[in-house]
Order: sequence, then C-alpha cells, then structure tokens
Amino acid sequence: MKTIELSESKLFYTIGEVAAMFDVNTSLIRFWETEFNIIKPKRNAKGNRLFTPADVKNFQLIHYFIKEQGMTLKGAQKKLCENTDEALQKIHVIAKLEGLKTKLINIGSKLE
Repeated sequence: MKTIELSESKLFYTIGEVAAMFDVNTSLIRFWETEFNIIKPKRNAKGNRLFTPADVKNFQLIHYFIKEQGMTLKGAQKKLCENTDEALQKIHVIAKLEGLKTKLINIGSKLE
C-alpha cells in the first residue's frame, strides 16, 4: 500500500505531483478523473488541473482498489459509492500496520 504524505500547508497539487505520488502516468490520472465523479479538480487561468488534498485521498482509494486489490473500474466505482469512509479507515490501518512491520524488521535486524 502506498503511504501518501500530504503537506498541511499545501492547498493544491498539480497533476504531475499526484502522478508522482502514485508512481503512475499523468494520463492515468486524467483517465481516473473522467471515470470517477468524486474527483473534481480546480483549474487555474491556464486550464491546468489543481487537485485538493481530498482529491488526493480519493485517488489513494482508487489506486488501492484498482492497482492493489485488482478491482475493475466498475467494481471500484461501486465500492466508492457504497462506503468511502470505511475504505479510508482500512487504508489508514493497513498503512499503520506496514509501518509497524518495517519498524519490527529494523529492530530484528539490529538484534542479529
């Protein structure tokens, strides 16, 4: 699971920044934007997409369902409509457990 750290002071993220967070192409970010109505980026004067931290969290859910759980687009869309809060909680718990696992592995390697 990708752990995404968002800056508290940053209000918007460019499409390039979002794509880098998830290690995907910007074209996939644009595609997901069209397929999932929960993604609503703002546009600057030049027409560039600007994503809010809420959009990034939604991308995290989409990435988790499609890339990590292997769901189809329709399955991910249905899951997001049903219970977004529950999915966010699961992602948060998984990220914490992975962090704990890493710490335990580091402690174990120091003991050897």
